[in-house]
Amino acid sequence: MSEAIEPFRIEVPEAVLGDLRERLARARFPDQLEGAGWRYGTELCYLRELLAYWRDHYDWRRHEALLNGFPHFQTTLDGQRVRFLHVRSPHEDAFPLVVTHGWPGSIFEFHKILGPLTDPTRHGGNAADAFHVVCPSIPGYGFSDPPRTPGWDARRMAEINAGLMARLGYPRYGAQGGDWGAIISTQNALVDREHCAGIHLNMVVAFPPSDGSDPMAGLDDVEKAALGDLAHFQKEETGYQQIQGTKPQTLGYGLSDSPAGLAAWIVEKYRTWSDCEGDVEKRFTKDELLTNIMIYWITNSITSST
Repeated sequence: MSEAIEPFRIEVPEAVLGDLRERLARARFPDQLEGAGWRYGTELCYLRELLAYWRDHYDWRRHEALLNGFPHFQTTLDGQRVRFLHVRSPHEDAFPLVVTHGWPGSIFEFHKILGPLTDPTRHGGNAADAFHVVCPSIPGYGFSDPPRTPGWDARRMAEINAGLMARLGYPRYGAQGGDWGAIISTQNALVDREHCAGIHLNMVVAFPPSDGSDPMAGLDDVEKAALGDLAHFQKEETGYQQIQGTKPQTLGYGLSDSPAGLAAWIVEKYRTWSDCEGDVEKRFTKDELLTNIMIYWITNSITSST
């Protein structure tokens, strides 16, 4: 296995972008029940608006340049070509931190935090709070290669992170993540406890007690209401988990072939999972939504990600 770490640059062929424009121009839309809004999934009028912007106004080259403004690298770990951002702080004694995205995210989600984390003194902070930041594309997502065999669970992904930090020469580091990144970061602490100093999660997964005791015992009204929200989520918002967890290949044919389908599948999650009060563009611009979607499209990685 090669242990070389090499520079990587995002360079999408113009033919890929031309093909995308043609597909967007030919998009065929379903009907929608009157007054349904987002109840049954991505709302038709919004998707038409988003695709029109994607076709006529969105500039991938500008966002490609933005991403290439950060140092990208690639290496091989566990037989997989892994691509990652490695942004070192100007403060040499900064603490190393591996930040892992989730689904349907990508390394693009981190572009706003890289400056404050690596150079806090330029953002009103203290040098003591600086980090050297590593942001891998999870194998099967975005720019890292897709696994060719089953068995790539969160623990194995955490071993990739641990191997990457060791190869970069970091004997002690922290791990941060949300969604799958949170689960992978938790596994980081378990598989590499000698080197992983601590973790920070923005999605924490807990399970009921295994001893048969009442999981509701001692909860106050606020906590019970939160569990009620969780029950609603389990009933109304987990259909995607079932299909992605059981028949991802079948789903992948449509999402890999249709940018309209891909956008609808992803943007619904950004709306549902953000505190946007029902208006996804209160939290994300069209450019931000589309750049994340583009990373799945140009790498044809939606099936391997699911």
